[in-house]
Order: sequence, then C-alpha cells, then structure tokens
Amino acid sequence: MFDHLGFPCGDVETSVAFYTSVFAPLGLSVGVRIPTGPPGAPEVVGLGAGHPSFWLAPGEAVDRELHVAFAAPDRAAVDAVHEAALAYGAEVLHAPRIFTEYHPGYYAVFVRDPDGHNVEAVDHGW
Repeated sequence: MFDHLGFPCGDVETSVAFYTSVFAPLGLSVGVRIPTGPPGAPEVVGLGAGHPSFWLAPGEAVDRELHVAFAAPDRAAVDAVHEAALAYGAEVLHAPRIFTEYHPGYYAVFVRDPDGHNVEAVDHGW
C-alpha cells in the first residue's frame, strides 16, 4: 500500500546513524541523500533495503510519539535488531516476544529512536 514514509527529525545524521545501526539486520541502509541547501546544510536521507522507502528530513521534532514497524524476514532478524539496539545503547521498550494480543505468531521488538519515536521490527510468522 505505501511506497514510502518520512519522519522529521531534530538531527538527521543522528537518526541516520541510529536507523542504519539498529535496523542493519533488516538490510536498512542509506539509499540516497538530497541536499536541502548549501554544502554542510542538513540533507534529506532516504533509507531502505533495496529502494529508499523510509525518509528522514530535518525539521521540527513532532510533539507526539510516532510509530513505524519494519518487516523482518524471521524471528532471528527481530532478535538481531534487539541485539543491535542494545549494542547501540538504544532504549528497548519491549524485548522480543510473541505479542498474542496482536495475533498469534506476532513476534516483535520495540525501541525508542533519537527523537522519541516508537520503532519496531516485526515478523508475523505467517
């Protein structure tokens, strides 16, 4: 349904470092950088695993928590995101487990990003 999604962030490079470190087990990497002004100005950065589908842009921090879930190919990848989050020093909101309140087989980890957003890696176990 969605082609891409974007988040404004207080410091694009801090967020790029977080997402490319914590979600590297899912293949998330920098796909494109778009200048927003003269050299040295913050860039808009498109991340993805193949094509840039998750965009980080300079802007005012959103005054409420946003949520995004990244698809994981299996439970091992969810666990790897959890380990990467711990190694990065990110706040883990919910360690990996099955969340039966969502549906049987919903296996996920939830972490806090640098702007305070709730981001998740999930394997649905279909």
